[in-house]
Amino acid sequence: MKQHVVSALVENRAGTLSRVSGLFSRRGFNIDSLTVGETEDSSVSRMTIAVTGADSVLEQIIKQLSKLVDVIAVRELDSSSCVRREILLVKVDADEKTRPAVLEVATIFRSRVIDVSPSTITIEATGDIDKLNGLLLLLRPYGVLELARTGLVALERGAGVLSLPSVLSVSN
Repeated sequence: MKQHVVSALVENRAGTLSRVSGLFSRRGFNIDSLTVGETEDSSVSRMTIAVTGADSVLEQIIKQLSKLVDVIAVRELDSSSCVRREILLVKVDADEKTRPAVLEVATIFRSRVIDVSPSTITIEATGDIDKLNGLLLLLRPYGVLELARTGLVALERGAGVLSLPSVLSVSN
């Protein structure tokens, strides 16, 4: 089983998220990450869904998603042809002795320090999953006190665009 990333344009209205996520759960797919936000058109949202499962089952899910009334367009994004990012906020135990080392790790990963207290440092990092996991691996020995991740967002590289069908985009 491998991780798949599905990108979907959906109508921005109540119940859409429930119907889309329900389709995955009915098929036994655990959603690793689900990120939803408005597009340049406020009536349309983009969903980025990261799931782990068999290729054949994912193919069926994409076909079934395409049939949902709220789904405008959907496709899997191949890892080699898309840009993937996630934001991580992590609060680390950092006293006078460990603070320089924690700051050095943050610098190596091109992260930003967004809050400092006498005993903690909060770091913001943006990047692919491997980069963020690497940062966490190096910060854990200092004591990760709190952690929040946004979930994956992804766009196809180059000129490829998941867009509204021309009939819909003209009428909006």
